[in-house]
Amino acid sequence: MSLEKYLSKDVIATRPGKVIYREDDTVVKIFDKSYSKSDILNEALNQASAEESGLPIPKLLEVLNYDGLWGLRTEFIEGSTLSEMMEKHPENQDEYLDRFLKIQINMFNHKAPNRLNDLKAKFHNRISRSGFDATNRFELHNRLEGLPTHNKICHGDFVPSNIILHPDGTDYIIDWAHVTSGNASADVALTYLLFQLDDKVELAEEYLKRYCKMTDTAIQYVQKWMPIVAAVQSERNIEGQQEFLRRWGNIMEFE
Repeated sequence: MSLEKYLSKDVIATRPGKVIYREDDTVVKIFDKSYSKSDILNEALNQASAEESGLPIPKLLEVLNYDGLWGLRTEFIEGSTLSEMMEKHPENQDEYLDRFLKIQINMFNHKAPNRLNDLKAKFHNRISRSGFDATNRFELHNRLEGLPTHNKICHGDFVPSNIILHPDGTDYIIDWAHVTSGNASADVALTYLLFQLDDKVELAEEYLKRYCKMTDTAIQYVQKWMPIVAAVQSERNIEGQQEFLRRWGNIMEFE
């Protein structure tokens, strides 16, 4: 089975191996065969667990199977993404960046449900599969193990395109496929890295500076996570990212 038939629907977004479209007042995400049933059921569990935290999140409505392809149905949230608003109104970037940070910090202030995957365990597995040489993997594993273990909700893909600004003023967080329970600074380092990968270098630096000021966190502490999240991101093997991630994931070169 392929995803082609779903491209004729009211498509919101396409991603490698998945199509996301609107159906009445719901959103349906259909996955191709590269995703196992367990992957999709785990994403459904992640979504439901995050929803139970009390954060503003689209409700999971159904796990479904269309023509042999698995999918998830969630409620549709009206509004523009924060990314769209930042592009449309660059003069308000400072205001939008502060709003983005407040949403993330509020998320960190919610205790993670016990059923969420552990961030450190997930990162150790990703580092092991990252393709870095044994010496660098050893250093990455050691650094990860030595960093503090927390139980904050860590989104795993916290970027402005995953924030929907509802007309009533509520800021909804979407796309909970990568959520874990762990150290907030790991999630901040990943957001910083994702800005860098999107060639938004100045925004990345300003984001990190403001986060550390707002939370009284040392920049050096967040930077400790950067080779780790680079190695984790490299395991996803996204075209065009690998050279950058190899350089950042090499502890000796990065520092």
